[in-house]
Amino acid sequence: MTDLQPQLQGLWLPLITPFRDGELDVASLRRLVRHYAAGPVDGLILGATSGEGMSLTMDEMEGLVSVVLAELSASSRHLPVCLGLSGASTARMKEALDDTADWPISGYLIASPYYTRPSQRGLLQHFTALADHTASPIVIYNIPYRTGVNLTNETLLALARHPNIVGMKDCCADRAQSIDFLNRRPADFRVLTGEDAQTFDALSDGADGAILLSAHLQTATFASIRTLLKQGKRDAALVAWQSVAGLTRLLFAEPSPAPAKHWLWRQGLIDSPEVRLPMMEVSADLAILLDAEIERHMPASLQPA
Repeated sequence: MTDLQPQLQGLWLPLITPFRDGELDVASLRRLVRHYAAGPVDGLILGATSGEGMSLTMDEMEGLVSVVLAELSASSRHLPVCLGLSGASTARMKEALDDTADWPISGYLIASPYYTRPSQRGLLQHFTALADHTASPIVIYNIPYRTGVNLTNETLLALARHPNIVGMKDCCADRAQSIDFLNRRPADFRVLTGEDAQTFDALSDGADGAILLSAHLQTATFASIRTLLKQGKRDAALVAWQSVAGLTRLLFAEPSPAPAKHWLWRQGLIDSPEVRLPMMEVSADLAILLDAEIERHMPASLQPA
């Protein structure tokens, strides 16, 4: 096992990237890290979908990693931190791995190539080439409704045998496929769901944890769901899930992470709800719905985790 592999469980947060006036908002980023480091979060993903990673320059990504790790060190919370990478060219992805090779991260979350829609043989060779190229562990991100191609379970099982591919963020949106893989995966290969609205089902089916944008809010409740399930308290876990299930729908009513950023801004954790084009801040209609829900949740949101 790598150092990352046993840590791929529980609740991971795909941290949003705060911006202000077009720049990385370091003050808000430090505030976010301090807040979540004090709560029941088991790991962080930086610069992935929720972190608007495709809008970040490599210098901004490096600054993001540096600030987050410094703040975690200051808080004495040594969470594993993975960097999100995506791209349609294997050669350019190797260059990105080279550019980040000396960054003090725990590993990478790497999505399938987007737009090109390679065959399963191409996907197998792509991820194998990347895993062979880096000394850091890789978590595969299977999200076909964004990339245009689904990693089949046969391809995933072949990749799971690579010693440097240690887990998967599962967003295949096909429960039958997910259950089949969970039943057939190697014993030490970790699976974390990334489907916010299907979190309870995925954890009930045996996923090792979850990587959830929604867990920026009501973090302790999201963390409690897996804990209660592991304790055999399914009814209590279901009650906890039902208390946040509506939140998972509301936060994806418009393209993410704009709704979550609006909430965090209103909560005072970030100084601006700014997103980068082509993303847009939430519409006036959704802002009204979010503000009403914020008012209902705010007392709980402000409680220490």
